[in-house]
Amino acid sequence: MKGIWTYRELIHPIAPEFQVALGEGNTPLVKARNIGNKIGLENLYFKLENLNPSGSYKDRFAALAVANCLQQGKKAILATSSGNTGAALAAYAAAAGLKCIICLVDGAPFGKVQQMGVYGAELLMIKDFGISDSCTIEVMETLRELATEHDSSLEISAYKFSPIGMQGVQTIAFEIAEELEDVDQVFVPAGGGGLYLSILRGFAKWKAHKQSGLNPTIHCVQPEGNDTIASLMNRSRKEPVALPTSTTKISGLQVSSLLDAEAIMEQTPFNDTDGILVSDEEVFYYQKLLAQEEGIYCEPAGAVALAGLMAAASLGKVDPKKPVVCLVTGHGFKDQQALNKIYTQQDCRYVDTVKQTKEELVKKIYK
Repeated sequence: MKGIWTYRELIHPIAPEFQVALGEGNTPLVKARNIGNKIGLENLYFKLENLNPSGSYKDRFAALAVANCLQQGKKAILATSSGNTGAALAAYAAAAGLKCIICLVDGAPFGKVQQMGVYGAELLMIKDFGISDSCTIEVMETLRELATEHDSSLEISAYKFSPIGMQGVQTIAFEIAEELEDVDQVFVPAGGGGLYLSILRGFAKWKAHKQSGLNPTIHCVQPEGNDTIASLMNRSRKEPVALPTSTTKISGLQVSSLLDAEAIMEQTPFNDTDGILVSDEEVFYYQKLLAQEEGIYCEPAGAVALAGLMAAASLGKVDPKKPVVCLVTGHGFKDQQALNKIYTQQDCRYVDTVKQTKEELVKKIYK
């Protein structure tokens, strides 16, 4: 069986009868055809996590989290989500025959919410949750209490809450290390930091287990409106500070709470790290560029790593000859509102006759 269970000796042990798989993991590592050449990088790769079953890297988390839930004999999953975690958990819970109840971040894109509902999850959107730090902390603690009282499995995609499930995300690093043995730099988007910490721990674990000399620089890329970790990684700030409110519009990365920030600080001595801040406008621009230059259809959060790479390259931080990887974390269908900024129904030309059709086609082909 391919996917995350290929690396079962490196993740939390799950008996075979409890392992759940929908085809997650083993995602393509695609070499750039155009963007790399334009910025002078000979070996730029995109890790296409948007091609996981429910459309994001969170399927790796859900596969292990749900399997562990089954192994523990739980009958229900209680979770929080801004979209991708919920969709992944809802899908894997459906496959496992488990009830799934999800508390949604205020303002989560309806495309993501709808996907969870299609899988059969029960949904509740909470005002200010995921935007206000105080509200977020209160909700998290309430859910922790409820899960304990009702013998349910609380699954939040952060090591602080779901350390076993998050081990599934480390398999991204295993796959990169196995396929690209000389990878020099990896650019990772961050909200609460769970993905970033997974990549740090994944490479550290691979290095120890395989006795490998591989030690790529892991860049933490965050939107400017949610700088909870990036400034720690570039050493411009010494201590993590929660934000009163997240102001970024990048869905999935609006995490004002620190969540895994302290664990990241503990992990950094074992890895080469850096932090980069990018604007929302840059992210939306590179989302469009990925689609139109590389044929990669991703949500805005999936373009954050590329925005970070561009910033690093402009500062001369990227070796033009060594392999570089950008994580593309989620599929474009996840955020229809963002896609409307790129292309709308009005952008599609309507014609009445065959003659007009010919005229329009000639214009488009030979313009």
